[in-house]
Amino acid sequence: MGRKDASTIKLPVDQYRKQIGKQDYKKTKPILRATKLKAEAKKTALGIKEVGLVLAALLALLLAFYAFFYLRLSTDVDPHLEPDEN
Repeated sequence: MGRKDASTIKLPVDQYRKQIGKQDYKKTKPILRATKLKAEAKKTALGIKEVGLVLAALLALLLAFYAFFYLRLSTDVDPHLEPDEN
């Protein structure tokens, strides 16, 4: 008997979920579809952080490339050349 009485009492959370489910069912299909598309677009959109990180990475790569060649070419001075003396 104890089990039968316990199963008839619904938790407030279950009642709330049932109420939300009824409200969603009342909505028309185009509204539900638009809401779903909006949420999906928000999830897949590129944010400013991602764009900034990509630009920073490209800038760092370009700077490293430039520094490598600058240091490589600036240290290749021929030691056998004599400076002009006046």
